[in-house]
Amino acid sequence: MKILGISAFYHDAAAVILEDGIIMAAAQEERFTRKKHDPAFPANAIRFCLHHTGCSINDLHAVVFYDKPFLKFERLLETYYAYAPKGLFSFMKSMPVWIKEKLFLKKTIYDELKNIGVFDKKKVKLLFPEHHLSHAASAFYPSAFKDAAILTIDGVGEWATASICKGEGSNITILKELDFPHSLGLLYSSFTYYCGFKVNSGEYKLMGLAPYGNRDSAACRQYIETIKAKMIDIKEDGSIFLHQKYFNYAAGLKMTNDNKWEELFGFARREPASLPEQKYYDLALAIQTITEEIVIKMAKEALRITGSKNLCMAGGVALNCVANGKLQEEGFFDNIFIQPAAGDAGGAMGAAYAAHYIYYNQPRTRISLPDALNGSYLGTAYTDKEILVAARQCNASYLLYNTFEELTAVTAGLIDGGKVIGWFQGRMEFGPRALGARSILADARDPEMQKKLNLKIKYREGFRPFAPAVLAEDAQEYFELSEPSPYMMFVKPVKKSRRITSSSDFASQPLSEKLSYIRSDLPAVTHIDYSARVQTVHKETNPLFWQLLQSFKQLTGCAVLINTSFNVRGEPIVNTPQDAYRCFMRTEMDCLVMGNFIFHKKDQPEWKEKKDRQAVFTPD
Repeated sequence: MKILGISAFYHDAAAVILEDGIIMAAAQEERFTRKKHDPAFPANAIRFCLHHTGCSINDLHAVVFYDKPFLKFERLLETYYAYAPKGLFSFMKSMPVWIKEKLFLKKTIYDELKNIGVFDKKKVKLLFPEHHLSHAASAFYPSAFKDAAILTIDGVGEWATASICKGEGSNITILKELDFPHSLGLLYSSFTYYCGFKVNSGEYKLMGLAPYGNRDSAACRQYIETIKAKMIDIKEDGSIFLHQKYFNYAAGLKMTNDNKWEELFGFARREPASLPEQKYYDLALAIQTITEEIVIKMAKEALRITGSKNLCMAGGVALNCVANGKLQEEGFFDNIFIQPAAGDAGGAMGAAYAAHYIYYNQPRTRISLPDALNGSYLGTAYTDKEILVAARQCNASYLLYNTFEELTAVTAGLIDGGKVIGWFQGRMEFGPRALGARSILADARDPEMQKKLNLKIKYREGFRPFAPAVLAEDAQEYFELSEPSPYMMFVKPVKKSRRITSSSDFASQPLSEKLSYIRSDLPAVTHIDYSARVQTVHKETNPLFWQLLQSFKQLTGCAVLINTSFNVRGEPIVNTPQDAYRCFMRTEMDCLVMGNFIFHKKDQPEWKEKKDRQAVFTPD
């Protein structure tokens, strides 16, 4: 049985093919179109999935869209009615799009599929599970658990903004839902907006900004008290009530009522181009702290009403790896599994799973360890022959190595020598994290490397932290980590024995001084609060990346590398060898390693593309 899952038309469009309950291929549309968070119908991703599995549209038993458009339209109409006459401009802007494109989604999907290949409409069934059921299915069915509590949290689906479900065998039962406009995801996005970042893109920046706040300061404490007293009521079960006079997302075109926020906090929304000031750090820390409290309360309620000691999570808020780390530290679940493409892209996977197990009532007889996602390496892959063709198209200079062991030994030496490496190996990752297939790698021991990567490679804000990739078997030597973290979904403390204590006046120092302070013997991956978003690298799921880390350990005694996504600010992660070479040449990366080839920047012909490399992609 072959099922195609699709997410589209909001953000992070994606396609997934499931065959007899096994994920065969998955990819986001942005990787092909080079438009970050591309919401368009995922025609390119579907073509890849079909090609990879060798099937046509006629071979599919079902095509499954990840939510119910009529229910979403109902919510929009009821919301506009409730807020009328407020929101008229937003209504006039959104309705033509809905009537033309989204309301008649069956026809749109069939028309788009016809552009991909000829098929018989009678043979291909269209299904529409609810949005949060798709999220729940994406987390539970690929997990290693026979039963689990399932917690989904995002901005909004049709009506639901969060749900608690029970997964057991092939069944998922929805037990509790929180409905729009009361949404933890939209609350967090409102603060993302007010702190000067882009909604549905900059939430991870807000999370990275928060540790620069001063938890002990009067300002931070006051912001927390103000948010709880004026903006939000938090119930013991984690449900929330947002006082809508402070928000404008329900019927307007922006997230917040800026005048009300300025009255509450005493300062205006940060302009995106300006440098953040301490008040924005403290505000980011305040909402991050409140988010962690709510997530923990929701998880406790999930434990209470399901009785399961296993937890699965999905939805955009499940990408808040700081909150995930705090939840894991609470210890009231034995196991936590967070689906790596937890946002809307992963909804395509969940839609396919929901059709297979719920609509077609298939038994869940195969449970894979550690999960069924193959390390999230589910996308495109390229042979050495295809890489060679791309190199010749670019007139590139390269060195070819006969064995992968030799290649990794040389690459380890380059990293030890201070070089920044573009690493392009195997199948592309599914989800927002680069996990060692489309990565930029560097030495975590170098105290200047965070600044170099942010300013000269990624062209992004200097406060942004970088994640460590560590050999799974050595992780506990470096981090306070009790469980594997293959998907970078948990922020964990660096071991105390590796930390360097800051001075007593550290909290009062300007950002420039804080960034230059060496916090551990892995300074480039140790955030200001001594934390790190850890990826444990396992030989079973990524033997190529594991071998590189092993070579680096043999050379230096250190089993940790910086691992950041292979892209620049505003660009999707690279997909093809051509994408990788182009990104390599636009930045100050030193070397590019693709397949068994190494490309040294100093040996490359002059890059003729005259466009400003920072202006090629719109900053996120």
